[in-house]
Amino acid sequence: MTSDLELAELLVADPAVLTNIRIGYARVSTGGQKLERQLDALTAAGCRRIFAEKQSGRDADRPKLVACLEFMHAGDTLVVPSLDRLSRSLQDLITTVGDLRRRGVGFTSLHENLDTTTPGGRLVFHVFAALAEFIRELIVAGTREGLAAARARGRVGGRPTVATQEIIRAARDMLPNPDASVTSIAKLLGVSPGTLYNHIPDLRELRAAGRARHELAAAQP
Repeated sequence: MTSDLELAELLVADPAVLTNIRIGYARVSTGGQKLERQLDALTAAGCRRIFAEKQSGRDADRPKLVACLEFMHAGDTLVVPSLDRLSRSLQDLITTVGDLRRRGVGFTSLHENLDTTTPGGRLVFHVFAALAEFIRELIVAGTREGLAAARARGRVGGRPTVATQEIIRAARDMLPNPDASVTSIAKLLGVSPGTLYNHIPDLRELRAAGRARHELAAAQP
Protein backbone atom coordinates (compact mmCIF):
# COMPACT_ATOMS: atom_id res chain seq x y z
CA MET A 1 0.00 0.00 0.00
CA THR A 2 1.35 3.43 -0.96
CA SER A 3 1.64 5.81 1.98
CA ASP A 4 0.46 9.45 1.92
CA LEU A 5 4.13 10.51 2.07
CA GLU A 6 5.04 8.38 -0.95
CA LEU A 7 2.09 9.76 -2.90
CA ALA A 8 3.12 13.29 -2.01
CA GLU A 9 6.65 12.61 -3.24
CA LEU A 10 5.28 11.43 -6.57
CA LEU A 11 3.63 14.84 -7.06
CA VAL A 12 6.82 16.81 -6.38
CA ALA A 13 8.73 18.04 -9.42
CA ASP A 14 11.75 15.79 -9.96
CA PRO A 15 14.28 17.04 -10.94
CA ALA A 16 13.30 20.26 -9.18
CA VAL A 17 15.03 22.32 -11.90
CA LEU A 18 15.30 20.98 -15.43
CA THR A 19 18.23 22.04 -17.62
CA ASN A 20 16.23 21.10 -20.75
CA ILE A 21 19.29 19.13 -21.85
CA ARG A 22 18.19 15.79 -23.26
CA ILE A 23 20.77 13.04 -23.78
CA GLY A 24 19.89 9.99 -25.86
CA TYR A 25 20.95 6.35 -25.65
CA ALA A 26 20.37 3.87 -28.48
CA ARG A 27 21.28 0.19 -28.78
CA VAL A 28 20.87 -2.67 -31.22
CA SER A 29 21.73 -6.27 -30.40
CA THR A 30 23.25 -7.63 -33.62
CA GLY A 31 25.41 -6.45 -36.48
CA GLY A 32 22.48 -6.90 -38.86
CA GLN A 33 20.28 -4.39 -37.06
CA LYS A 34 20.40 -0.70 -37.89
CA LEU A 35 20.62 2.18 -35.45
CA GLU A 36 19.24 4.80 -37.82
CA ARG A 37 15.59 4.55 -36.76
CA GLN A 38 16.47 4.95 -33.09
CA LEU A 39 18.86 7.80 -33.83
CA ASP A 40 16.20 9.60 -35.88
CA ALA A 41 13.66 9.24 -33.05
CA LEU A 42 16.10 10.56 -30.45
CA THR A 43 17.10 13.46 -32.67
CA ALA A 44 13.44 14.34 -33.24
CA ALA A 45 12.94 14.24 -29.45
CA GLY A 46 15.48 17.05 -29.08
CA CYS A 47 18.49 15.11 -27.80
CA ARG A 48 21.59 17.28 -27.74
CA ARG A 49 23.93 14.30 -27.71
CA ILE A 50 23.33 10.62 -28.44
CA PHE A 51 25.35 7.60 -27.24
CA ALA A 52 24.84 4.50 -29.39
CA GLU A 53 26.23 0.97 -29.44
CA LYS A 54 25.74 -2.48 -30.89
CA GLN A 55 25.66 -4.73 -27.87
CA SER A 56 23.48 -7.53 -26.58
CA GLY A 57 21.02 -6.57 -23.85
CA ARG A 58 22.32 -9.53 -21.82
CA ASP A 59 25.88 -8.23 -21.98
CA ALA A 60 26.78 -6.43 -18.75
CA ASP A 61 29.68 -4.67 -20.50
CA ARG A 62 28.02 -1.78 -22.35
CA PRO A 63 30.68 0.96 -22.48
CA LYS A 64 28.51 3.52 -24.28
CA LEU A 65 25.78 3.19 -21.66
CA VAL A 66 28.34 3.68 -18.89
CA ALA A 67 29.70 6.75 -20.70
CA CYS A 68 26.18 8.08 -21.20
CA LEU A 69 25.28 7.74 -17.52
CA GLU A 70 28.56 9.37 -16.50
CA PHE A 71 27.86 12.27 -18.87
CA MET A 72 24.51 13.12 -17.26
CA HIS A 73 24.24 16.00 -14.80
CA ALA A 74 21.50 16.95 -12.34
CA GLY A 75 18.59 18.48 -14.21
CA ASP A 76 19.35 16.63 -17.47
CA THR A 77 17.03 13.99 -18.92
CA LEU A 78 18.06 10.61 -20.32
CA VAL A 79 15.97 9.64 -23.36
CA VAL A 80 15.73 6.12 -24.82
CA PRO A 81 13.71 4.88 -27.80
CA SER A 82 12.11 2.15 -25.66
CA LEU A 83 12.59 0.55 -22.25
CA ASP A 84 14.17 -2.63 -23.61
CA ARG A 85 17.00 -0.60 -25.17
CA LEU A 86 18.15 0.44 -21.68
CA SER A 87 17.71 -2.60 -19.43
CA ARG A 88 17.88 -6.39 -19.49
CA SER A 89 15.08 -6.90 -16.98
CA LEU A 90 12.43 -5.09 -14.99
CA GLN A 91 14.64 -5.11 -11.89
CA ASP A 92 17.59 -3.72 -13.84
CA LEU A 93 15.33 -0.97 -15.21
CA ILE A 94 14.11 -0.03 -11.73
CA THR A 95 17.68 0.06 -10.41
CA THR A 96 18.96 2.25 -13.26
CA VAL A 97 16.08 4.72 -13.12
CA GLY A 98 16.32 4.83 -9.32
CA ASP A 99 20.03 5.71 -9.58
CA LEU A 100 19.17 8.49 -12.05
CA ARG A 101 16.51 9.89 -9.76
CA ARG A 102 18.90 10.00 -6.80
CA ARG A 103 21.24 12.03 -9.00
CA GLY A 104 18.45 14.42 -9.98
CA VAL A 105 18.36 13.14 -13.56
CA GLY A 106 15.08 12.66 -15.42
CA PHE A 107 14.20 9.70 -17.65
CA THR A 108 12.01 9.41 -20.74
CA SER A 109 11.13 6.41 -22.89
CA LEU A 110 9.64 7.44 -26.23
CA HIS A 111 7.85 4.24 -27.23
CA GLU A 112 6.09 3.79 -23.88
CA ASN A 113 5.55 7.57 -23.52
CA LEU A 114 6.97 7.51 -19.98
CA ASP A 115 8.51 10.59 -18.39
CA THR A 116 9.72 10.52 -14.78
CA THR A 117 9.85 14.32 -14.67
CA THR A 118 6.03 14.22 -14.48
CA PRO A 119 3.85 12.89 -11.63
CA GLY A 120 2.22 10.38 -13.97
CA GLY A 121 5.57 8.99 -15.09
CA ARG A 122 6.84 8.68 -11.53
CA LEU A 123 3.63 6.87 -10.56
CA VAL A 124 4.13 4.34 -13.34
CA PHE A 125 7.68 3.59 -12.14
CA HIS A 126 6.44 3.33 -8.56
CA VAL A 127 4.05 0.62 -9.79
CA PHE A 128 6.86 -1.05 -11.76
CA ALA A 129 9.05 -1.16 -8.65
CA ALA A 130 6.25 -2.65 -6.56
CA LEU A 131 5.57 -5.24 -9.28
CA ALA A 132 9.25 -6.20 -9.51
CA GLU A 133 9.39 -6.75 -5.74
CA PHE A 134 6.16 -8.76 -5.83
CA ILE A 135 7.48 -11.01 -8.61
CA ARG A 136 10.76 -11.55 -6.74
CA GLU A 137 8.89 -12.54 -3.59
CA LEU A 138 6.70 -14.97 -5.55
CA ILE A 139 9.77 -16.60 -7.13
CA VAL A 140 11.53 -16.95 -3.79
CA ALA A 141 8.39 -18.30 -2.07
CA GLY A 142 7.73 -20.76 -4.90
CA THR A 143 11.32 -21.96 -4.89
CA ARG A 144 11.27 -22.57 -1.13
CA GLU A 145 7.97 -24.45 -1.36
CA GLY A 146 9.32 -26.63 -4.17
CA LEU A 147 12.47 -27.48 -2.23
CA ALA A 148 10.44 -28.25 0.90
CA ALA A 149 8.17 -30.58 -1.08
CA ALA A 150 11.18 -32.33 -2.59
CA ARG A 151 12.71 -32.87 0.85
CA ALA A 152 9.39 -34.18 2.17
CA ARG A 153 9.45 -36.79 -0.59
CA GLY A 154 12.96 -37.76 0.48
CA ARG A 155 14.61 -36.06 -2.46
CA VAL A 156 17.13 -33.39 -1.49
CA GLY A 157 17.65 -32.41 -5.12
CA GLY A 158 20.79 -32.21 -7.19
CA ARG A 159 22.09 -29.35 -9.29
CA PRO A 160 19.63 -29.75 -12.22
CA THR A 161 16.64 -29.70 -9.80
CA VAL A 162 17.83 -26.85 -7.56
CA ALA A 163 19.14 -24.47 -10.21
CA THR A 164 15.84 -23.84 -11.95
CA GLN A 165 15.37 -21.12 -14.55
CA GLU A 166 13.30 -19.15 -12.01
CA ILE A 167 16.14 -19.23 -9.49
CA ILE A 168 18.69 -18.13 -12.08
CA ARG A 169 16.47 -15.26 -13.25
CA ALA A 170 15.88 -14.13 -9.67
CA ALA A 171 19.61 -14.33 -8.91
CA ARG A 172 20.48 -12.28 -12.03
CA ASP A 173 18.03 -9.59 -10.91
CA MET A 174 19.58 -9.39 -7.44
CA LEU A 175 23.29 -9.76 -8.27
CA PRO A 176 23.82 -6.13 -9.47
CA ASN A 177 22.79 -4.91 -6.01
CA PRO A 178 26.11 -4.27 -4.20
CA ASP A 179 24.34 -4.31 -0.82
CA ALA A 180 23.60 -8.03 -1.21
CA SER A 181 26.48 -10.49 -1.17
CA VAL A 182 26.57 -13.56 -3.41
CA THR A 183 26.34 -15.71 -0.28
CA SER A 184 23.23 -13.92 1.01
CA ILE A 185 21.55 -14.13 -2.42
CA ALA A 186 22.30 -17.85 -2.63
CA LYS A 187 20.97 -18.39 0.90
CA LEU A 188 17.79 -16.48 0.10
CA LEU A 189 17.20 -18.62 -3.00
CA GLY A 190 18.00 -21.87 -1.21
CA VAL A 191 21.12 -22.79 -3.21
CA SER A 192 24.86 -22.67 -2.65
CA PRO A 193 27.08 -19.80 -3.88
CA GLY A 194 28.87 -22.36 -6.05
CA THR A 195 25.60 -23.14 -7.82
CA LEU A 196 25.23 -19.49 -8.80
CA TYR A 197 28.83 -19.30 -10.04
CA ASN A 198 28.35 -22.51 -12.04
CA HIS A 199 25.08 -21.46 -13.68
CA ILE A 200 25.69 -17.74 -14.22
CA PRO A 201 28.88 -17.38 -16.31
CA ASP A 202 28.78 -13.57 -16.20
CA LEU A 203 28.16 -13.38 -12.43
CA ARG A 204 31.32 -11.35 -11.77
CA GLU A 205 30.43 -8.95 -14.58
CA LEU A 206 26.95 -8.43 -13.12
CA ARG A 207 28.49 -7.66 -9.73
CA ALA A 208 31.04 -5.27 -11.23
CA ALA A 209 28.38 -3.43 -13.23
CA GLY A 210 26.23 -3.04 -10.13
CA ARG A 211 29.15 -1.69 -8.09
CA ALA A 212 30.06 0.73 -10.88
CA ARG A 213 26.52 2.14 -10.98
CA HIS A 214 26.46 2.45 -7.20
CA GLU A 215 29.85 4.21 -7.06
CA LEU A 216 28.84 6.52 -9.89
CA ALA A 217 25.66 7.52 -8.09
CA ALA A 218 27.51 8.02 -4.80
CA ALA A 219 30.11 10.23 -6.48
CA GLN A 220 27.53 12.64 -7.78
CA PRO A 221 27.20 15.88 -5.77
